[in-house]
Amino acid sequence: MKAITRTDFHFNGQKSVYHGKVRDVYNINDDLMVMVATDRISAFDVILPKGIPFKGQVLNQIAAKFLDATSDICPNWKLATPDPMVTVGLKCEGFRVEMIIRSILTGSAWRAYKDGCRELCGVRLPEGMKENQRFPEPIITPTTKADEGHDMNISREEIIEQGIVPAEDYAIMEDYTRKLFKRGGEIAAKRGLILVDTKYEFGKRDGKVYLIDEIHTPDSSRYFYADGYEERLAKGEPQRQLSKEFVRQWLIEHNFMNQPGQVMPEITDEYAESVSDRYIELYEHITGEKFDKAAETGDVLGRIERNVANYLAKVEE
Repeated sequence: MKAITRTDFHFNGQKSVYHGKVRDVYNINDDLMVMVATDRISAFDVILPKGIPFKGQVLNQIAAKFLDATSDICPNWKLATPDPMVTVGLKCEGFRVEMIIRSILTGSAWRAYKDGCRELCGVRLPEGMKENQRFPEPIITPTTKADEGHDMNISREEIIEQGIVPAEDYAIMEDYTRKLFKRGGEIAAKRGLILVDTKYEFGKRDGKVYLIDEIHTPDSSRYFYADGYEERLAKGEPQRQLSKEFVRQWLIEHNFMNQPGQVMPEITDEYAESVSDRYIELYEHITGEKFDKAAETGDVLGRIERNVANYLAKVEE
């Protein structure tokens, strides 16, 4: 199947469109958002030159399931999923931070720790930790949300002092972040997985804080297999994981971390297919359901456009 890496729809009531790293977001009458999860993939804050078949469908459907499974914890933006690659929801004014929560020292946090960092986003880290070791309790390490380039680590105090998020709203976001992560971890545990870390985005509408964007997907989260976790930790072996980290590691092995002078390695069709398989594997593990490929051939863009147009027409009735 050809990956969908760009959309250019024109829906009734469309005010604007924003092309993000992996999503195209259509503003409908400043009231609704049509979020199309494309098959683009990004790592180290750069979009890779080749799309990953079915990645958008995987992300959209996992996020939809977790938004539904956590709607009792906090209000979220989702209204409907009229297409396997699309979620339609309420337009909220997004806060300019991402709430990252971590239960295990790994990834970028481990890379910083290994280099001597003992304070991350204002949170003190214990001495003597090993890679992939659990924190005494999950830590929240927010970042500023950048339209382009790197998101920057920031502390709770700096966010409030700089007026990025009002103190009362930040307290709500922090509370929601911990409760959402706890629920996500419980669901993952039932599937034999550990939810290692993830990020949440929040916005505001009519004076209320909403959870927005995706949650608990392989793009926004890291999962380890629970089976063998302790043994691998004791031996200092890499953990078996389901996340986008394997793409980052592949890029690192090919001398690319988006540093000056580095050249993006070639993404072959075979490698793109292997990444697609990993995304589908995560979908099936985390949901406990077989992944149904929506369309391996045919006019996928036409299907998306029809499905969204039909949904919007019903809303207007």
